[in-house]
Amino acid sequence: MSEVTFQARPLPVGSIGHQANGWWGMLGLILTEGALFAFLLFSYYYYAIQPHVGAWPPDGDPSLRLSGPNTVLLLASSAAVWWGERGAKRGALSHQLAGLIVGFLMGVGFVDVQVLEWQSKTFSLDSGPYGSLFFTITGFHMAHVVAGLLILLAVIVWSALGYFRPARSAPVSISAVYWHFVDAVWITVFFTFYLTPYLGLIWHPHQT
Repeated sequence: MSEVTFQARPLPVGSIGHQANGWWGMLGLILTEGALFAFLLFSYYYYAIQPHVGAWPPDGDPSLRLSGPNTVLLLASSAAVWWGERGAKRGALSHQLAGLIVGFLMGVGFVDVQVLEWQSKTFSLDSGPYGSLFFTITGFHMAHVVAGLLILLAVIVWSALGYFRPARSAPVSISAVYWHFVDAVWITVFFTFYLTPYLGLIWHPHQT
């Protein structure tokens, strides 16, 4: 009776042969999703410069009480993920895990605060063009945040299991790039919905 021996092998992730495919795949995804956000934001600005019967936004200048700190939180999460990525490249596992976990928790906090922000609005998805655009664009961004959190969670688990080394850390870097993309998109969304009213870049009913 012959004996069968199984040899443990590391997961085929992050090696040089797979790195190029991962980077090109993520680049393609970011370009595609970036174009979708560009079209959505174009729709907002197109409607914003049209004459309106009521105010734009419907509830007046938006409050920064939740959105301002939430933006800082998301940017801080990007810094934490970057710090964790540096740890992965240096082979510092504790450094790597700390950065990724802190970034993940900050991302979860962003989601919680964004839900509170939605609940505080006096308009809804079907209340008019502004409400439709606001909830569609911020909801679309939220979907990307959730996807980024799932990616970070997978990388955290793999990191804890010891699947990555400095020469095999491509998934950490690729997931970090996606998270930075999500943060960059939020900057444009935040500027569009929360800052342009204060900069006079919207139409008001009393203007001619």
